[in-house]
Amino acid sequence: MARTALPHDAKAGPTKPEVRAIVQAKLDLAPTDHFAEVGACTGAVTIEAARRAGRVTALERKPERLETTRKNLAANDVSADVTLREAEAPDGLPADADALFVGGSRNYESVLDHAVETGVDRVVMNVSRLEVAGAATEAFRERDLLDEVVQFQVSRGYRLAGATSFDSDNPVYMLVGGAGEVAADGGRPTDPEPRATDRTADGGRR
Repeated sequence: MARTALPHDAKAGPTKPEVRAIVQAKLDLAPTDHFAEVGACTGAVTIEAARRAGRVTALERKPERLETTRKNLAANDVSADVTLREAEAPDGLPADADALFVGGSRNYESVLDHAVETGVDRVVMNVSRLEVAGAATEAFRERDLLDEVVQFQVSRGYRLAGATSFDSDNPVYMLVGGAGEVAADGGRPTDPEPRATDRTADGGRR
């Protein structure tokens, strides 16, 4: 996988590479997927999704950040059909998205309502504040969207007195789920037919 270049700054740090890796793993995008993102900012998640999905629709309410996304997209090799929209979600979200990433907490309940109404198969939301994470978890549960909540933290080493010490980033709370039917045990039932995102025993896609 090519490295993601972000030569243009949105004055709001991009989602860290390690976090993006987990986001992409949870989204499990396929070439047939239409991916939607709320809050494109620097375009970091948009770019990496555009290397996996067939179509991408990225929303950003701030025009200067949307321009940053556009410039960073141009600096990277992407294969998907990418649409950038200056809009405040849920306005501007497509009705046929297979996967959705919510990168901020603004209007998130309305965004989740849209995911339920349009049957988005995979939804991932990142939260950095504990109180918002709790409220968002309940919002996912109320809509039968929640599969799991993952909390993790990344630390980076730096040189200190001839040795290595670490600086820790803020914890990330990641909510993962989708608008499919939820089984009685809290998990999601097996689909009657294989989906495009199902994997074979050797790790490939069906």
